[in-house]
Amino acid sequence: MTTLSTLRAGGKAALARVLARLESNPDDPEIIALLDAAFLAPMGQVIGLTGPPGVGKSTLAGALIGAYRQSGKTTAVIAIDPSSKRSGGALLGDRTRLRTDPDDHGIFVRSMAARDQLGGLAEITFAAMVLMRALYDVVLIETVGVGQSETDIALAADTVIFCVQPGSGDALQFMKAGIVEIPDIVTVTKGDLGRAATRARADVKGALGLNEGRQDGDSWSVPVLIVSANAAEGIGALIEAVAQHDSWLREEGRGKVKRAAQAEAWIEAAIKERWGREGVKRLNAAPVTARTAESPFLALAEYARQL
Repeated sequence: MTTLSTLRAGGKAALARVLARLESNPDDPEIIALLDAAFLAPMGQVIGLTGPPGVGKSTLAGALIGAYRQSGKTTAVIAIDPSSKRSGGALLGDRTRLRTDPDDHGIFVRSMAARDQLGGLAEITFAAMVLMRALYDVVLIETVGVGQSETDIALAADTVIFCVQPGSGDALQFMKAGIVEIPDIVTVTKGDLGRAATRARADVKGALGLNEGRQDGDSWSVPVLIVSANAAEGIGALIEAVAQHDSWLREEGRGKVKRAAQAEAWIEAAIKERWGREGVKRLNAAPVTARTAESPFLALAEYARQL
C-alpha cells in the first residue's frame, strides 16, 4: 500500500504513478486513504499564478522555481492546460512551457487538463495539490487563461498572484471581470517596458483602491509589484511578498480557516461536476456528515455511497 512515507522515498517516479492512478480512478480506496493522510499533513505553501494568455505566467513560474530551488526549497508545479476534445488530456506539455532540470529531484512538474472547467481547475486538480502540498515546500499552480471563472484559483491556493501585462488592456479587464477581489499579490510583468509598466501598476492600484470588502479581511494590503522575469528583476521582492502573505495567513489561524473553506467548496464543486445541480440540491437537503474539515475526500466518498 502506498503511503506518504513510501511516496517520499520513491521520488518523482512514484508521485507520477500515483497521480496517474488519481486521474484514472479517483475513487480508489487506497487513493482516498492517501489523500486523507496528505490532507492532514500539509507541509508546503500553495501559490496560484493566474492572468491572461501571453502575459508571461510560464516565464514567471520558471523564475520563481529557480529562486526557490536556490534557497533550498523543494517545488512542485501543476500546469493547467487546455483539454483535448478527443482524449480529454492536456494539449500542451509541461516541457514546452517550463524548462527545468530533469535530474533535480527537488522539482516536480505535472501538466493537467482543464477538462470542462472554464477556470481551468478540474476536480482532480485540488486532490493533486493536496498530495503535493504534503510532499513539497512550495506548490505552484499555473492556470490557463483568465475570466470570471478563473476566480476558482482562490479555491485551491493559499496565495494568489495575478499577472498584468503593460499596454494590453489587462488592467481594464482586471477591473471589469470581478478579478479585483481575488489576488493577494499583483505583478506587472515585462517590467523592462518602463513607462507602460509603471502606468499599468498605477491603474491596478487605482482599481484595488475602489474595491471594498475583500473576503479575507481588510488587514492585508495587496502589493502591486513590477517584475521582469527574463531579466530576473523583481523576483526577490515577489518572493518576499509571498512570504509576508504566508506569515499573515498564519496569524490568528487565517490559513486554517481558508483551507477549511476551500475543502467545503471543493466538495460542492466535485458533487456538481459529477452529479450536476441535482447532486448539489441533495447535498443541501442532506449535508455530508463525514469528517469534512478533516478529510473532504472521505466525505465525498461517503456521499457517493449514500446516493
